[in-house]
Formats: sequence, C-alpha cells, structure tokens
Amino acid sequence: MSRPTEIRTKLVTSRRRRTLLKAGGTLLISVIASGPAQAAQIMAVRVWPADDYTRVTLENDTNLKTSHFIVKNPERLVVDIEGLELNATLKELVAKIQPNDPYIRQVRVGQNRPGVVRLVFDLKEEINPQVFTLAPIGEYKHRLIFDLYPVNPPDPIAALIMKGEWSKEKPADTPEAPPVAETRPEVAPPRPGAGEDKPAQLTRMITIALDPGHGGEDPGAIGRGGSREKDVVLAIAKRLKAKIEQQPNMRVMLTRDGDYFVPLHVRVSKARKVQADLFVSIHADAWIETTARGSSVFVLSEKGASSTAARWLARKENSADLIGGVNLKGQDKLLASVLLDLSTTAQINDSLKLGKAVLAEIGGINRLHKAAVEQAGFAVLKAPDIPSILIETAFISNPEEEAKLTDDAYQDKMADAVLTGIRKYFAKNPPLAKNRMM
Repeated sequence: MSRPTEIRTKLVTSRRRRTLLKAGGTLLISVIASGPAQAAQIMAVRVWPADDYTRVTLENDTNLKTSHFIVKNPERLVVDIEGLELNATLKELVAKIQPNDPYIRQVRVGQNRPGVVRLVFDLKEEINPQVFTLAPIGEYKHRLIFDLYPVNPPDPIAALIMKGEWSKEKPADTPEAPPVAETRPEVAPPRPGAGEDKPAQLTRMITIALDPGHGGEDPGAIGRGGSREKDVVLAIAKRLKAKIEQQPNMRVMLTRDGDYFVPLHVRVSKARKVQADLFVSIHADAWIETTARGSSVFVLSEKGASSTAARWLARKENSADLIGGVNLKGQDKLLASVLLDLSTTAQINDSLKLGKAVLAEIGGINRLHKAAVEQAGFAVLKAPDIPSILIETAFISNPEEEAKLTDDAYQDKMADAVLTGIRKYFAKNPPLAKNRMM
C-alpha cells in the first residue's frame, strides 16, 4: 500500500471511531436522561394520639418536600407530599387512626398526581398543625412529622380538678404511710363576725408533677430482654400517681399519661401551669456495660456535674428532644430560655433536700448506684421555682435489674419508697402558702 493510501485509510478509520464514540455517548446520555426519577420510599407510619396533641410520623429514606392547607366546614387538613408514589406502607396509615383519637376522625390517602401523594385528615375540631422534618438519628431515618394541636387547648388546672385526681378517703387495703405531722391543713383567719370557736378552714392542697421520661418516638433505653424505658417508667409513675391520690392533702399531674412524646421544656411548663410544689422525673438508667446496677437520684447543678457519669447521663437525657422530635421553628425560644435559665440556688437546695429524702427510701428496696444525690445539667430539672429531682429507678441495661423493673411487686415498692420520701421531705419542709387555695 502506498504512503498516501495508508494515510487516507487511517483518517477514515479514525473518523469512524469518533462517530461511534459520539453515538455511544449520546445513547448513554439518552438512557440516563430517560430513566424515571427514584421515588422516595415510606418505610413506616406511626400515630401517637394524646389529649395534648396527635402526632403522625412518616419515616422514609429521604427528606420530603410538603405543602399543606386547612379546609373549613368541615375541618380538614390537606397535605401534599412531593417525590412520592403511593405504596402499601403508606396505605397502612388509614387503619392506624383509632376511633378514640381526640383530633383525627379519619385520614384519606391517594395519588393526587404523578409524584405527589395527598393526605386528607378529617378533623374532630379546629387544630393548629405543625408540619416539619427530622434528620436521621439513632435507629431512625428521615421523618416527616405532623403535630396536630387543638386551637383551644384544655386548661390543665381545670382538667386536674375535673378528673378528680385526688381522693379524700383512703381505701381500707392501702398500707399505712409514715405520719407527717407538719403537713396539717392551713387555717385561715376567722371571717369578720364568725365565732372564735368555728374558724373558717381551707385545705392547702399539695400538687406534685410526675414526669415519666421519654415516650412516643423516643423509647428511651432498651433492655436486653426488649423492655423499653418509656413503658417501665410510665407504669411506675401511674402506680405512684394512684398512691399520691390516696393522700388526703395531695394531688398529682402526669406530664404524659400515655405513649406519646413531650418536649423537655413543655414538661417543665406543664408543672408550672398547675403550680406544682414538686417535680419528679422518673427514668430507668442504661450503661455501656451490663454489670452497672443500682438506683440514683439527681438534681440540677449550677457548677457542672458531680461526676463524669452524671455529665454523660445528663447529656443523654437532654438529647431526648432530638430523638422524640421537636419542631425547632415552632418552639417558643423566649419561653424556653426563661424556663431553662432562671434556676435559683434556693430551688437547688430544696431539690437536694427532697433528693436525699427519696434516695434514703429507695436504698431500702434496691442497691444504690451512688450513696449521695448527684448533680448535673438536666434540662428537665430547670424549673426556677419548683424543687425538682430525677430518679433513675434501676439500670434497664442490666438483665437482673431489667427483670425487677418489669415486675409488678418491684414497681409497687419503688412507688411506695418515692411517696414515703416525698412525705418525709414535707414533714421537715412544709409547703409555703399560695394565693390559690383548694
């Protein structure tokens, strides 16, 4: 082959190769461009009804974009979720709405248009919706949250009175508690014209706020046997509530009475709204090593934690808002800062007295993890005007203690011990008079 012919052949081959490469590239781009966009996948749906609000959670594999609006007569909340195709898991939401849900009558789910799913919540009353997303944390992936708050929330004090959350007579089968001489009913001055032998008397009711930790989206610690902290502490709190209600001069408010999440600052706010005399937060501890055991009592610290373990525990408990899920955009930051930054030395001193009284009684039914009351920066203990303690009833991460925590007899003994400690505290520290008498 002559030299010019060889050159021409190479040029033709080269041009053909470039043409094929271009065609292949175009084909590849075309295939990629024409493929359908991957729709988000709903992996779980959960509903958490409560008197305070109802929460609906959609757990999914990516962050979802939504829009929502209210429709009147009848009341409905309409939510459009983009980048989503209707699947069997999402359809399960319809069956998860219970007849006794306080705010949702039913929910309808459908494919509004390609790539957009529409949820319609038929409501029982006017609500103020909060719709927000949560980033992955712990065992959870992305979450889309609908919090449905009533426009006219119930008055906590009125609800406390209406429910009759205390009894005047002690049932015959109730074990006798230690006498508390100092918590006598307060006697008001005689009314003008009233006889000196018949003074007007008003009983000073003592209000105790019980705070079962965690709840709803936040299970708390989980034992090896599968026990969840949120369930155990609610059971103990309900037992303690029943015992407090049997006292002639005490009443009680639970920050949650079911399986739903309450943000930390809301727990404090609830206690203040009912003018609580004490705040008792109930938990079941966990540690990396399953050999850790014993009960503990904690109070707030102004000067840092009393131990490394106390600091670690406070950090863990304070992360409940991240796991349970708080709408940071909707949170009243001013209120939160007031509640969490005005703790006083007097409050901490009273909390220490209460903590010591309760710890001494708990030590009679379970080994103590620490012989003294510990201190750390627990957010839930920062009510500026209420003596507040956090009780770690036992280590749920310890198989032996997990068995105790799920045992009816142990739960009952724990409730008795806490009540006895509270009564002994008031025996030495009678509550101050308040403007409102019951």
